[in-house]
Amino acid sequence: MSGEEEENAAELKIGDEFLKAKCLMNCEVSLILEHKFEQLQQMSDDPRNQVSQVFEKSLQYVKRFSRYKNADAELNLNLSSTFRILSRYQLTEFELCVLGNLCPETVEEAIAMVPSIKAKGRVHDDEVIDKMLNDIAMIKKFD
Repeated sequence: MSGEEEENAAELKIGDEFLKAKCLMNCEVSLILEHKFEQLQQMSDDPRNQVSQVFEKSLQYVKRFSRYKNADAELNLNLSSTFRILSRYQLTEFELCVLGNLCPETVEEAIAMVPSIKAKGRVHDDEVIDKMLNDIAMIKKFD
């Protein structure tokens, strides 16, 4: 063995590179990709600036699965509300983004998606997790 710990998201062992990286919500990625798409469209005369199929599919994905409104002002308000509310629960950025992006509806779903919220030493019992999910539900976009 190389002495390195095996990665395990359930225990928040997600690797040094990932721990140092900024986690983004799908709606944030959508804004970034939309801005880049607009730039590429403006320079579309140059064949090197054509939008790839992977880029288009990525943009479609984050738009489809974004749980928050996409108007810039509303999005910023929703994101700051989400982060502020979820910060009360002492979540890591990784946990916060997973829960904020996936918006689980039940305690069981939340624990299945982010097992670390129920890890030993954490104060998240089922009642606290349910309250957290209700807080997220109040902010997310309803289609």
